[in-house]
Amino acid sequence: MIRAIVFDCFGVLAEDGWSPFKRQYISHDPELVKQVAALGKEVDEGRWSFDDMISETAQLVGVSEETVRSAVEHKVPNEALFQYIGEVLKPVYKIGMLSNASYNVLDLLFAPEQAALLDASALSYEVGLTKPDKAMFEVIAQRLGVGLHEILMIDDQPRHCEGAVATGMQALRYRDMEQLKRELPEVLEVNA
Repeated sequence: MIRAIVFDCFGVLAEDGWSPFKRQYISHDPELVKQVAALGKEVDEGRWSFDDMISETAQLVGVSEETVRSAVEHKVPNEALFQYIGEVLKPVYKIGMLSNASYNVLDLLFAPEQAALLDASALSYEVGLTKPDKAMFEVIAQRLGVGLHEILMIDDQPRHCEGAVATGMQALRYRDMEQLKRELPEVLEVNA
């Protein structure tokens, strides 16, 4: 039976600013989506520089280069996920965060009301371990006051999901909110 759900930070509870930027400025226009994706591919394949991609995206979208650069380089809370946690999960489950974070993301990244949704956290800089080290998973279980087998780990990295499963946890790989809302209820129902 799942009694606690533990979330990774980067890529799950926090997303880079690029995702909300795309939702705000790009997703409404399928042609623009294709053009910006093509720019990203050019950079990934080494045919364009990162700075060229920033400049060209700014021109295509009609915003400043600083706006694009900020979106690409900065992390922001995953507002939709925090809302889902608060409305759907927190009333039923203990909520934790387990992250390979090199700084106190609770104070520096999340709003107080978001951090307040977490019953416990384990951050690598304070624990001195990183996922997928088994001891890291054991720390969050201890802090939540539940057994490893009572935790569902949600992480965007397959190796961290595999590490969680190897310690006795259940795991669900996070891709986006739509996928989470679709798959999480099924996982929780099976483990009720």
